[in-house]
Amino acid sequence: MGTPEKARLNPPVFYSAAGLIFLILLFTSIFPDSADSLFQTMQSTIIANGSWFYVLAVAMILLTVVYLGFSRYGMIKLGPDHSVPDYSRITWFSMLFSAGMGIGLMFFGVAEPVMHFLAPPVAETGTTEAAREAMKITFFHWGLHAWAIYAIVALILAFFAYRHGLPLTLRSALYPLIGDRIYGPIGHIVDVFAVIGTVFGVATSLGYGVSQVNSGLGYLFDVPVSTTVQVMLIVGVTLLAIISVTTGLDKGIRRLSELNMGLAVLLLLFVLLAGPTVFLLQAFVQNTGSYIADIVDNTFNLFAYEKTDWIGGWTVFYWGWWLSWAPFVGLFIARVSRGRTIREFVSGVLLVPAGFTLMWMTVFGNSAIDLIMNQGASELADMVETDVPVALFAFLENFPFSTFLSGLATVMVIVFFVTSSDSGSMVVDMLCSNGRDDTPVWQRIFWASGEGVVAIVLLLAGGLGALQTMTIASALPFTIILTIATWGLIKALRVDVHKKDALQNNYLGAASMSSKNWRERFQNIIDFPSYQVGERFLNKVIRPAFDEVAEEMRQSGLTVELEVDDSKELTFRVVHGDEIDFIYQVHLTSHILPKFINVVEEASAASEEKKYYRAEVHLREGGQDYDILGWSRDAVIGDVINHYHKHMHFLHVLR
Repeated sequence: MGTPEKARLNPPVFYSAAGLIFLILLFTSIFPDSADSLFQTMQSTIIANGSWFYVLAVAMILLTVVYLGFSRYGMIKLGPDHSVPDYSRITWFSMLFSAGMGIGLMFFGVAEPVMHFLAPPVAETGTTEAAREAMKITFFHWGLHAWAIYAIVALILAFFAYRHGLPLTLRSALYPLIGDRIYGPIGHIVDVFAVIGTVFGVATSLGYGVSQVNSGLGYLFDVPVSTTVQVMLIVGVTLLAIISVTTGLDKGIRRLSELNMGLAVLLLLFVLLAGPTVFLLQAFVQNTGSYIADIVDNTFNLFAYEKTDWIGGWTVFYWGWWLSWAPFVGLFIARVSRGRTIREFVSGVLLVPAGFTLMWMTVFGNSAIDLIMNQGASELADMVETDVPVALFAFLENFPFSTFLSGLATVMVIVFFVTSSDSGSMVVDMLCSNGRDDTPVWQRIFWASGEGVVAIVLLLAGGLGALQTMTIASALPFTIILTIATWGLIKALRVDVHKKDALQNNYLGAASMSSKNWRERFQNIIDFPSYQVGERFLNKVIRPAFDEVAEEMRQSGLTVELEVDDSKELTFRVVHGDEIDFIYQVHLTSHILPKFINVVEEASAASEEKKYYRAEVHLREGGQDYDILGWSRDAVIGDVINHYHKHMHFLHVLR
């Protein structure tokens, strides 16, 4: 085998995105008031005329994700049939949580429930009903809908990238609609859009987030709250992100995500145990029940009869924010989810992070409301209304070891920002490199640095508000694209299901033909061949069998290609033009000998002698998990013809 191909930069995406980012940055910096006015007008127009579309689209996304996870499509893997997950569940959950929601919980965990309690859309301010409504609304904004948006984008990208070999970039979502044209200008435009959205999304979060870090440091060490300090913090976070992103996904981002998750669990448990524990557990159960009971009504509620602007200021704002972050978070989730079934993916992405998020909101939100309602902590309410970044630290003052807790919270905010920045840099780098993540270090440093520079420039120029508004407004065209791509995903999944149905057959019938009598077949079953035996089988049986079938098919006018890869893999391909090609491969794979096999160990024995080899059949969908080593040539030919018969039936069903 040759040296693996190095990931290459995609110039149309890289240079177009960098140039447009510079122009937008220049415009919002030189004319911040004009930019803010323009983008505010855009957002107001969208809310006034298109809020129904946002609400309906997000509702359909949630229903679609649940349906895909728990229908027959759920058994399809995000990768070949023989693939296994790259990460353990704990690591996987940690990376999902850190990239998708972590920093938001630190910023809004206390603030949002209190804000809804102080200014509910319909209930009377400061009442028990207001408290109940505040938690129901918070659950609604941070629950299943947000994670469903991330999940559908990640599903589309992971399915087409890992199952069908397309680039792990946003353009692949359009493949069912435009086919190979995704490699042309349309695909470049989609990826440029994703790059710009990710860079400005991360940059605006950095700009706003450092205000919370600055508040924490001011509380702990009397550090002045100023623009200068915040610029220094952005530089520090960016440097940490550069270190993390240069170490790669499996070291930097993975370790930071696990650290994030561990610290979050510790802080959550401390507040739960030090606060009104029984009340919080009761509230979590009741909040969850109310959320589930009212989810349909809340999902479609546009306050059409109440004539309030609350829906635009909160729900539509959140849906737009989650949608604008979906290309970045969705691609990152897809990158770490290879090898999982759609059912496992949906259960993990939809239920586990959402469950933890809702528990977090209960512990921090209900505790804060309880302090205000029953313990006279009016200063906490005033702080939330006047200075949201300080709300978390003002809340922690009401607990033992408040200084330590504030320090821990500050560290968590910093680590969450580093994780967002480095994962965002990795995603942008992949978008600019045809979906590859084995890119040169300079590219990752360029984008990590660029996000920091954009955040600093906007912070100094006062353009953060304009960029945040622009990012949310950009969610509208993306929602339209996502709706179409979701339909394309379902269409492609139907094809996969038809193929699986066509392949349903007992391959053991062919195996029974491989031996002349049962004793010979039994010896094949208990044999554990060496590599030399396997290689000889490929050369003496599989190749002649493939040649014989290929010759017959060519005489019938079919185009057949035979490929050999490093003496361990033979491929038989029948080319079908515009329709799906037939692929039958035999992989010589090594396995550790079972413990019940007695192996005579010699001083010169190599580790190779402790393994045995199987000649495993792979189709286009991946490994079929059965061994044909020891079969006769006629049995192998029969298996090829059987699978080709099923493939032709599959093509017939599609037509």
